[in-house]
Amino acid sequence: MTCPSRTLILPPQLTASARRLRTTALRRGLRIVEATASAVSEGAGRPGWAAGSEGEAPSVHLHAGPSFADVVAPALGIALLEAPADWLARLPRALTQREIRAMPIGEAYRLRRPAFVKSPNDKSISALVYADGSRLPGPDAVDPATVVLVSDVMTFAVEYRLFLLDGAVHTAAQYAEAGRLRLGPPDLAALAFGREVLAAAGDGLPSAIVVDVGRDDEGRWAVIEANAAWASGCYEADPDRTLDTVLRAAGPATDLSPRDRAFVR
Repeated sequence: MTCPSRTLILPPQLTASARRLRTTALRRGLRIVEATASAVSEGAGRPGWAAGSEGEAPSVHLHAGPSFADVVAPALGIALLEAPADWLARLPRALTQREIRAMPIGEAYRLRRPAFVKSPNDKSISALVYADGSRLPGPDAVDPATVVLVSDVMTFAVEYRLFLLDGAVHTAAQYAEAGRLRLGPPDLAALAFGREVLAAAGDGLPSAIVVDVGRDDEGRWAVIEANAAWASGCYEADPDRTLDTVLRAAGPATDLSPRDRAFVR
């Protein structure tokens, strides 16, 4: 039986991570399309546009940021998997080492203390430590009903990215040390903590996702955040295993498992 062709859609401006994935995808026989979101959407209307060979059913995937993905995915029938907006806030304190709440930004305006605030699944609210709620983007810029994650401020000595696939840590890499970019292999303790997170809270995640974890100066491990694999840099993680995760995280809606339907963006 001939396997359906696979196409990986990429934006025209590639990060170093995206270039690694492109090289890996080409080696594995995927067709690559690099184009603007509007060009991809227009091309999606032409018969056979995404197929690699005539007669093959296309299997189209993407690796890109949320603004690109939100235009392209509906046009190509791609289901984007992501963590629930409140997944991080629902984790037990033993896994976060800090208080984290999911709330409308209108409620966060009332904060009168420093807090780390971010959007759960995109970059619409810059991920920063805000001195108080008055420093957040105002209602003229953001719908007050927009949900944000509000966290106690925690400093990490070292940070790792874990690519999770089918309930296991599929690949991982270090990406920061003392708040600065520092790439390297995964620490065995980070992998062990990732397995602990999956055992405790993996049921609340899709089959393909990224979770960032870190260790503070006191040696405490904590979940930093969850990110969509299709929009995450791979740093020095194994590119083949990273691509496995990306292809699952952003693939044909027709291929979705019943379980993953609850995690579509």
